[in-house]
Amino acid sequence: MSSKPVVVKISRGSEKFEILVNSEAAFEYRQNKTKDIDKVLVVDEVYTDSSKGQRAPRDKLKKAFGTENIREIEREILLKGELPLTTDQRRKMTEEKRRQIVSFISKNFVDPKTGLPHPIVRIEKAMEMVGVPIDPMKPAEEQAKGIIEKLRPYLALKTGSITLSFKITSKYAYQAIKVLKEFGELKEENWGSDGSLSGRIVMPIASQSAFLDRMASVTHGEAEVKLIE
Repeated sequence: MSSKPVVVKISRGSEKFEILVNSEAAFEYRQNKTKDIDKVLVVDEVYTDSSKGQRAPRDKLKKAFGTENIREIEREILLKGELPLTTDQRRKMTEEKRRQIVSFISKNFVDPKTGLPHPIVRIEKAMEMVGVPIDPMKPAEEQAKGIIEKLRPYLALKTGSITLSFKITSKYAYQAIKVLKEFGELKEENWGSDGSLSGRIVMPIASQSAFLDRMASVTHGEAEVKLIE
């Protein structure tokens, strides 16, 4: 792993802050391939000008970040600041961001004709046709909103939420609650004296098919799930 140090910068109002990091380790941290920030930081300090060795005063840190906890501030700068990337790193981040955007569209939008999510390959081809630029630093969901509007002339997209009721016997309730929390937001959760589970869940319409498949799998087809109109 390269030990080349680089400066990650971030602005807060009129103030600028910097940290010194290992280039490759910082890239892996951004990719969520490592969570050990100690392997990323070259120096455990926050600077206003690292080239001059000017450390950021505590009062400025508190005002800019709402805390004086150096480690929390370093994490925020590392994740949100300007990280210099090599050409190869930028390419990898762009491809990863593209996959995240495609996944977001697939999980939140369906084909109005079938009520099912578009295949991943179809979404990817539509994005290639439109030629949308991908920003490796910008959050996938934020970029997806603008990309979706450009895709609509070429790809029919429908979104929205649905509410489902569910009843699950005690035999499968423990496995089922994990699936429920993974797919949507529980609006009602009732545990019976016998350990059974019932309630209501809200989820993106595009998640319905995958959810029903998973629920049928973990409960061996014994779960009662109904769409609430």
